Amino acid sequence: MNDGLRPGDPVRLGAYDVLGRLGDGGMGTVFLARSPQGRRVAVKVVRPELSHDEEFRGRFRSEVNRARQVPPFCTAEVLDADPDHHPPYLVVEYVEGPSLAQVIREQGPLGAAQLHSIAVGVATALTAIHGAGVIHRDLKPANVLVAPGGIKVIDFGIARAFEATSQHTRTNQMVGTVSYMAPERFDTASGRPVGPAADIFAWGAVVAHAATGRNPFGGDSATATAMRILTQPPDLAGLGGPLRELVSRALEKDPAARPTARELLDGLLTAERPEGAGGPAQRPDAMPAASVLRASGGDDQGRQSPPPSVSTTGRAGWHRRGWLTALGASAAVIAVVVSAFLVGPRLLRGGSKPDRAGSTAAGGPGTSAPAATPSTVASGKPSVSPSKSTDPTQAILTGQRRILLHAVEIDRDLKLPFHGELEVGDGTGKDAVFVLEPVGVDFMIKSMNPDIAHRPCLGVKIDSQGYASLVGAECYATAATVFAISREGKDDKGRTSYAIVSDEYGVVQWSPTKKAIYVEHLGDAPLDTTFSLVDRGAA
Repeated sequence: MNDGLRPGDPVRLGAYDVLGRLGDGGMGTVFLARSPQGRRVAVKVVRPELSHDEEFRGRFRSEVNRARQVPPFCTAEVLDADPDHHPPYLVVEYVEGPSLAQVIREQGPLGAAQLHSIAVGVATALTAIHGAGVIHRDLKPANVLVAPGGIKVIDFGIARAFEATSQHTRTNQMVGTVSYMAPERFDTASGRPVGPAADIFAWGAVVAHAATGRNPFGGDSATATAMRILTQPPDLAGLGGPLRELVSRALEKDPAARPTARELLDGLLTAERPEGAGGPAQRPDAMPAASVLRASGGDDQGRQSPPPSVSTTGRAGWHRRGWLTALGASAAVIAVVVSAFLVGPRLLRGGSKPDRAGSTAAGGPGTSAPAATPSTVASGKPSVSPSKSTDPTQAILTGQRRILLHAVEIDRDLKLPFHGELEVGDGTGKDAVFVLEPVGVDFMIKSMNPDIAHRPCLGVKIDSQGYASLVGAECYATAATVFAISREGKDDKGRTSYAIVSDEYGVVQWSPTKKAIYVEHLGDAPLDTTFSLVDRGAA
């Protein structure tokens, strides 16, 4: 038996030889393993009781596919996964380095320069994560690894598979650490989906903890901490300067009042650098993208070199080889790289098919957005400078263009008549015109029919037999009205086609037998219906 393994631990997982145990968590156990190529990797094995839960497997597969879209320069790159293994597992890069929690525990609160570097590094990682349509949901000091080349944020992207699986999310049971949970995480009765703003709240709590050695809402119990998060202002005593203002904004109770990850990053780079932090702050446009990529390990064609390995826990056995110096020197470079790589929040993301469990693999349209650089305003809706919104697809996806939702397989268009039940038609009436309303990385779909004063947005309705259909709904962002849009390919006219997916209820499909649009968790069934977004002029 390999050193570090306990009785009952696996010695092999798929093609990976298990070398030892790295740690345990609420979602499973992390093992150190060796790949067939001889590379050390970290393998997260989920809890065995989930092995036979098909709903979990589907969501796990979907979230892994989303996580694979995240740029790896400041996060744990997802290398492999097997949702069908018993039990399922996820393989990520491995790196030697302590967690931020371990550093604070052993050394106490961070100095100004190191704190600024941590704040920049985590904001950079969140910009990349959110740009790929992923929400971390469990950001905390234990999930921030400090390595010689910079920080790495780990364990992102799969928490939702656990939390969203109904039988594993009973009352008062959710994935995450209470001290770093946003207020909306506790409002489970509302049905509102948790958005990227929850990670911004966690960023504020992590930075405050790193600065002071305590949680800004710390209570005597988890319940007391949760009540303080819901009702009390944060305790930021000991945190000063421009960073205090950013942390305070990140810890706002209202998700819409918090900055986005990109806005955090911009604020950190334009703020006055603390003494000893490595010189003046770098602006995102401070050097050409090619130069930045070369500085961070890429070539002059913009291709990234493989980043250092990363692990998924902060246990003992890792080293702190000059990490403070490395962080101070690399934070600005990492931040510039994310600007060059993402070109703002990526509403258009890497194209991959929707997962057969009914969630999107990439969570959104599959291309980058070179022509426009959206910035999220307080309402959460990206705004694009008119002078830069020349990309027609980008204009559609930022709510600037009216569209037809053309069902490719049946050559028909969706329409929302006055009675509020979704139908298909020839696309000629005023009830066939829609506009996309961005909600984080997803969308509400709003009818432009002037006769519909109430319930103009599409929403999922479940009837008494459990049949899920699309109907008119009020335009509030809920699990029933927010949809992901994932690129599928081309239609017969050469237009990009998309799947329309509700993370909660499944994929929008056409039923040939019922002659109606419905919503279905696919399971192992194929995707039968895709949509073209046909431009119908300015919104």
